[in-house]
Amino acid sequence: MKTLHAVALALSLMVPAIGVQAKTSDRNQEMTIDAGAQSGTLVGDGVTTLSGGVTINQGTLDIRSAQADIHMKDGEAVRAVFTGKQAKMKQQLDDGTWMEAQADKIDYDIKKEIIVLTGNYTVKSAQGTNSGGTMTYNTATGQMNSGGDGQRVRTVIPPKNKGAAPAAKPAAAPAKATVPTAGSKK
Repeated sequence: MKTLHAVALALSLMVPAIGVQAKTSDRNQEMTIDAGAQSGTLVGDGVTTLSGGVTINQGTLDIRSAQADIHMKDGEAVRAVFTGKQAKMKQQLDDGTWMEAQADKIDYDIKKEIIVLTGNYTVKSAQGTNSGGTMTYNTATGQMNSGGDGQRVRTVIPPKNKGAAPAAKPAAAPAKATVPTAGSKK
């Protein structure tokens, strides 16, 4: 059971990674892991594979993937890899806003505190959107690196003052008045 708690802790630690603070109360919630099948070991060294559609919920945290591989070393989870077209993660943040991430592969090295999103990743939050081929994020330092894989990186940052009215469109040119001339029937 100690090992299952290590897996749960590893998964819940993964979420603050995307540059924002995940809802801290989620770590104190029960974690539910639902999968079509599970094989492997949760003790010692090895890999436990969850397959057949994986759903993990803990508080506001919601992770969905086709498969999840939990790597164990000395009875502790050291790495969690979520794969699928696309693996998705969503969680409410402490400020009440939401963060969503998706990629073909979400690979979290628990010991090094590094998350790598690979394969058409997109991360969305109130701070903006970032997408590309590959993103590496250090959860300890906040350092993020995107690109370097030959694919373009796109970042969209919303305006700071969302309540401001959009710029006024220029008024249409007034219609020309027709002035009757001598000999006209008007």
